[in-house]
Amino acid sequence: MNIALVDAYLTHLAAERGLSAHTISNYAREVRLLLDNSGAIALADLRAHDIRRIIATLHARGLSGRSLARTLSAWRGFYHYLDKRHGYTHNPCEGLRAPKHARTLPRSLSVEQVAHLLDSPDDSALAVRDNAIFELFYSSGLRLTELATLKLTQLDLIQGEVNVTGKGNKSRLIPLGGHAITALRRWFAQRTDTGDYVFPGRNGKHLSQRAIELRLKHRAEQIGLDTKVHPHVLRHAFASHLLQSSGDLRAVQELLGHASISSTQIYTQLDFQHLAATYDQAHPRARKKS
Repeated sequence: MNIALVDAYLTHLAAERGLSAHTISNYAREVRLLLDNSGAIALADLRAHDIRRIIATLHARGLSGRSLARTLSAWRGFYHYLDKRHGYTHNPCEGLRAPKHARTLPRSLSVEQVAHLLDSPDDSALAVRDNAIFELFYSSGLRLTELATLKLTQLDLIQGEVNVTGKGNKSRLIPLGGHAITALRRWFAQRTDTGDYVFPGRNGKHLSQRAIELRLKHRAEQIGLDTKVHPHVLRHAFASHLLQSSGDLRAVQELLGHASISSTQIYTQLDFQHLAATYDQAHPRARKKS
């Protein structure tokens, strides 16, 4: 019976909610995880203490708090479906929370590392385009998908602004720095594509996110940067460097497009690390006696 209900749920997700095959596969994995760990107990008979026991078991096996939060969310959705379509009267996952997970700091780059990455002496056509991409990333803090899909109509180089619509369909206007504007003008001077995208790819489409990742990786390797660099590292660098300079957390939140200030507050920890490192190096009483 349990298996039949899961199959009906997955069919509902595909046929009525129109979710992608990848998303449905994720839901299937999470719900089957519930079945695999509920033993002989029917779905209708599971209670909150059963769910807590299963979550504790999975946590002991090494699943992180973040993964378990995602798992609980999937289970709640499954029981919501059972309530609406199969007459279930309770949701044993309601009100339960996953164990807290340690929040890791995003990897960033120092100001000197960013300058080294962006100051390329290469004047080839490909390097000019890459410079425009990287300068725009660091100047605006865009998400990778926002930058890859950016259209010409979203840029105003005279006013020095870029208008993007991010998560939650929320628009934000972001100022552009002088270096980014110069790099974009150089790119537009040689750009031959007549399409809508700032960084066109093939067949009228935009440059893929994967292509941008590879170009940034290539640049970092080319200059011998001794750290792994991916596009979000430049977004993190934008946020942490801006916060170090201004101390204005709310402004950084707006520029990043974070719905919650808590998402932005992690950069205050990066800022503190920077200040602590500076203190350790510069303050005459900071160093421990040998």
